[in-house]
This record gives sequence, structure tokens and C-alpha cells, in this order.
Amino acid sequence: MSSFDELRAVRVKKLELLRSRGISAYPISARPDCALADARKKFAALAKKKSVTLAGRVMGMRAQGALIFFDLRDGTGSFQGLLKKDDAPDAFTLWNEVVDIGDFVEVSGTLFKTKSGEETIAVASWRMLVKALRPLPEKWAGLTDTEEQFRKRYLDTLMNEKSRARFVLRSRMVTEIRNFYNARGYLEVETPRLQAVAGGATAEPFMTRYNALDMDFYLTIAQELYLKQLLVGGYTRVYEIGRKFRNEGVDVTHNPEFTMLESQEAFADAKSQRDFVEELIKYVVNKLFGKLQISYNGNEIDFEKPFAVVTFYDLIRQYAFIPSPEKATVEELTLSAKRFGVEVGNIRTREKLLDGIYKKSARPKLIQPTFIIDYPVEMNPFAKRKEDDPTLIDRFQLIAGTLEFVNAFSELNDPIDQAERYAEQDKKKRAGEGEISPSDKIYLEAMEYGMPPNGGIGIGIDRLAMLLTDSHNIRDVIFFPTLRPK
Repeated sequence: MSSFDELRAVRVKKLELLRSRGISAYPISARPDCALADARKKFAALAKKKSVTLAGRVMGMRAQGALIFFDLRDGTGSFQGLLKKDDAPDAFTLWNEVVDIGDFVEVSGTLFKTKSGEETIAVASWRMLVKALRPLPEKWAGLTDTEEQFRKRYLDTLMNEKSRARFVLRSRMVTEIRNFYNARGYLEVETPRLQAVAGGATAEPFMTRYNALDMDFYLTIAQELYLKQLLVGGYTRVYEIGRKFRNEGVDVTHNPEFTMLESQEAFADAKSQRDFVEELIKYVVNKLFGKLQISYNGNEIDFEKPFAVVTFYDLIRQYAFIPSPEKATVEELTLSAKRFGVEVGNIRTREKLLDGIYKKSARPKLIQPTFIIDYPVEMNPFAKRKEDDPTLIDRFQLIAGTLEFVNAFSELNDPIDQAERYAEQDKKKRAGEGEISPSDKIYLEAMEYGMPPNGGIGIGIDRLAMLLTDSHNIRDVIFFPTLRPK
């Protein structure tokens, strides 16, 4: 028998002892008078009461002869308890016999302060709420294996305050984003997760079978096309925060299931949306930290200054040393890509090669908030062409700390142009390319009824959370990341 099995067996025996005495180890309800954090806030008033009842998980015990000190935690805070053998002999004896660290208990007694000033409850009676059958990770070592932290997030957040705080900050971040959008007249909506056509982005989808309709459906890769249909339907500002699914590789910035915010605003364009995004990011950072400077990966990132703006081709010129990237041939770009370590493989399109070169040469240099603008038209099938140069699209991305976390553009609302771009995407699919956005006849039909000029924004919630929590793996900011089963 392993040491773990032996420890578990001891706990099971304690459970059996409780049951043999007719004591439930898993009662239906608990009846604490307040949360532990409130017990501290209201300590003076509660200390005047004859009896107070608190509840929580036992996270530490210190036996000193006829005294047992213990620490309770309930998710809101912690509180110290004290059992005295002379004052409550039966409660003291039963505790000694059956309680382990990790158990949930309910304790009743009076509040007082120890000589050292620690707020404490002197226990007159107690009852078991949950008998834990597995021992918690050792307090100081915690859960040190990274993969186990991902697989057993409940233990990670229980034993690691830094991890727990990271997810609290992520939640606050999402709340502040919602507050910002709602205060500016946006309507939060919901769009389908199961879609007949995997559109709205260029990505490989997950496919599933819809038995009732006897046809294949796809898990959503983007909600963009549905949001734009709502603009046709008379709404002017809509957004959604939801899960997206892309059948791609897993690395430090990619998880196949992730959270994306997408918004659409009628009568807006890329420039107005750029201003909107800069205001949003500054608002969220200030709300979370009370200042506009953060630390990420050893660098101080300053959101207070106006965000830098640079064109995509200028980045290629500056960092990849290609003097005329807009005129470079596939062969020339292939040679350049190989020099920067891009895995060229079967890549035969200019936009894919340019994207790979940018990611290897320029993106690692972008630490301070930077808007990249003016992309080649081939790099997005839904963005409007620039009026002064139809070979470019009116699109931007926001980078900070080398992380791409915002993608936005002036949305294409010309159904003829959209149909032509769809035809080009379908051609790529027939040639064997997996990451395309296929023709969507329902969306084209909606466009032909008249879609107002509009600007769209996509924000990677997980990557923004990485940036704001100084995390360097996307799995660190996803409660339950995608993992291969053991």
C-alpha cells in the first residue's frame, strides 16, 4: 500500500467512526452566522454575543497539550479557532479523533482576542460538515508540478494564493470591460455556439454531428457574422463575450477553447474603434491597478502615453529588412521566412509568409502598446479596402508585451466585394488550405438588405488576462485548460 493509500485509509476510518456514532459527515446544511471576512469586520459587535457560529475548511492545526488551535478558511477570509479540553471536553476529544486538515467544520462559541491580539473563536461545540478523504498538498510546497496545477485547478487555487488572486483579477477585468461597453450604449447579446457554416474568421473549426437534423455542424470560431446581422436588424452597438473553438495547436498563447469579446458598432470605422480600444484598455488598467503602468515579463509597460501606430509593411521593412515587402514575390518571401526560422512547409501564399515573417522578426520587439495598421487585403476577407489604396485593408491590431490581443477593422459591407472575397477563400479551400472562411449565403443575403458602415473589434480575453496578471502561459489564466487525458 502506498503512503497516499495509507493516509486515505486513516481518513476513511475516521469517517466510519463518525457514522458508527450516528454523526453525519455530510449534513444537508450549514448555518454560519456570517462569512469569515465579515466576522473580522464585525468582530467588536459579534464579540458581545453569547454564541457565534462560523464555518470553513480547516487549513491548519496546532495542538498544545489541552489546547488545539486551528485555522478556518471559507473563500472570503480566514479565522482562528481554539478548543480547550477543560471547557469543552467532549468536543475536544471528538475533534482529536476525527478532524484532519482539509475537513469542513462548523464551530460555535464566543469571540475573543488572544494575548498576541489574534481574533479567535473559543469553541463550545462543533460539527463536521465535510470529511475530506484525500490529504491536501503540503502547505509550503503546494502543488509544484505545473501540469498538476492545470489538471487540478481546485487544489492550485486552494493552496496557492497567487494563483487564486490571478483568477479574481481576471474576473474583475471582464466585469470592468462589461461596465465600459454597457456605459457606452452597447447591448450584450448571445449568438450560436453551433453553426452550420464556420465563418467570421480564418481558422480550422471543430466539427460535430447534429443528430436531430442529420447534418454536420461546427463549434463557433467567431461570432462576427451574427453580430453584423444584428446591425442589419436595426441595432447599432452590440457585443458578446463568449467561448470560441479553433482546431489549432496548443502553445503558450493558444488554447483550442478560449474566450473572445467581439463587438460591432454602426457608423464607426477602424480609426474610431482604435480610439475606443485605447480608451477601453486605459480604463480597465486604471480600474484594476489605480495607475496606468504594469509589469510584464520583466518590462514596465506604460499605458498612459498615446499608443504607438505603425503600418504592417513598415514593421516588415524595419525588422525583416525587406525594402519593398508590398512588391516581394512568393519566392523572395520564402527565402526571408526561412532566414527567420519560419516553418515554411507548404505555405505558398504571400499573406501567410508575411504573417510568419512578422511574427518572427517584429512581434518579439513590440513591448509598449502599439497599433499595427494597413494590412494587405489578402489578410482578412471581412475588412474594407482603404479608399486611397485598395491593396490594403482598414484594419488594426493592438500589441503589448509582444502579445496580440486586439484585432479590429472597418467592416466590409459591400455584398459584391464580399462575394468576390468569398470566392477567393473557396478557391484556397479547393487548393487544400485549411484555415479559410467559407462562403456564407445567409450572411451575404443579409448584407444585400443593407448593412450600415460599421467597425468591429475582437479582444482575446485570455491574452489580455495574461498581460495584466504577468502570466506567460495562456493556461495560467484559464481555469480548466485543454489537456490530453491521462
